[in-house]
Amino acid sequence: MRVLIINTSERIGGAAVAASRLMESLKNNGIKAKMLVRNKQTDQISVVALKQSWSLVWQFVWERIVIWKANHFKKNDLFAVDIANTGTDITTLPEFQQADVIHLHWINQGMLSLKNIKKILASGKPVVWTMHDMWPCTGICHHARQCTRYEQECHHCPFLYGGSGKRDLSYRVFLKKKELYQSHPITFVACSHWLENLARKSALLKGHTVTSIPNPINTNLFKPHSAEEARRKCALPQQGKLLLFGSVKITDKRKGIDYMIEACKLLAEKHPELKNELGVVVFGNQSEQMEHLLPFKVYPFNFVSNEHQLVDIYNAVDLFVTPSLEENLPNTIMEAMSCGTPCVGFNVGGIPEMIDHLHNGYVAQYKSVEDFANGIYWILTEPEYATLAEQACRKAVSNYSERAIAKRYIDVYNKITGRHA
Repeated sequence: MRVLIINTSERIGGAAVAASRLMESLKNNGIKAKMLVRNKQTDQISVVALKQSWSLVWQFVWERIVIWKANHFKKNDLFAVDIANTGTDITTLPEFQQADVIHLHWINQGMLSLKNIKKILASGKPVVWTMHDMWPCTGICHHARQCTRYEQECHHCPFLYGGSGKRDLSYRVFLKKKELYQSHPITFVACSHWLENLARKSALLKGHTVTSIPNPINTNLFKPHSAEEARRKCALPQQGKLLLFGSVKITDKRKGIDYMIEACKLLAEKHPELKNELGVVVFGNQSEQMEHLLPFKVYPFNFVSNEHQLVDIYNAVDLFVTPSLEENLPNTIMEAMSCGTPCVGFNVGGIPEMIDHLHNGYVAQYKSVEDFANGIYWILTEPEYATLAEQACRKAVSNYSERAIAKRYIDVYNKITGRHA
């Protein structure tokens, strides 16, 4: 069976990493998988990039201009929404024509337009769409937050300046998606039960198959190693406890930077002994900014894309924290747990499905700085820390291993193509 995975980027962003890992998982389990992207970052032979041209740049810019205009020329939430009004027709490419299954992932910001998706569906090839956020089941937003209008019909979008109106941009795109989805069957796959439940409520997905399959991780690569050796490789101190925080862009407010800073200040205030005992490792763009914002010694790394280096970083630290305010199924938590590193995260999205509270990590009350700080302190001082770490690793291996996830996707492919396993 030939499967074509489609994602805007090959390695930048959580969806890209998850899609790349799925391709490798499928290849290792007998599927001829290829990936089609707009932005290619490696020399991987099974990843095909769209032919680069100025039109690709213009497509991205034009979409932002339309959103900007609908937003009364305000920059607010300019990247919180997408309208898929521009993209590339991929149906003439040999990779598309040879594929038995078309597997969409995150296709926004000029990769595929709604018209392109309509052409893909019209080809008659079975389509699977893995949802890495809410965009496929809403009018234009990636995370609806408190808004529930997508359950009936989008309008008065809270992401458009001034609340917009009854027939605003979200309403018009919602209707286009509704017409598109009604034309052909699509199998939607959410990466978490949380997202699956939201998707099932959407008026857009009525009549379509919606299921949940987590992202895969290579548990032969992401696994526990010697902390001493890992710290030496990363040039980190051998003594003391280390806490890890990271994202593509550290200053991204959605990733909870403010809560991280306040939790650390609270820890230093309530437990002054930690000032000399605890260090904070930060990876991501603009990580050096954290050096002046935290009351602890900071060890900044730039954005890390090398997975072997990531494994060393996870093994060098005592816990990983993610104060993110919007999440589906974070790759970072999966990576940390697979390396036997307990995690602290807010009770949001798919995080409580990953971290079993007080069993392999700590799930803090949403947006509670105090509870987040409590979680960090609890893991740092837990007498049964070794058991915590072991349980974190066990959860990742049993739930997210490549073999287990590949098998579940192959079952989906076999079902929609009428093949038997």
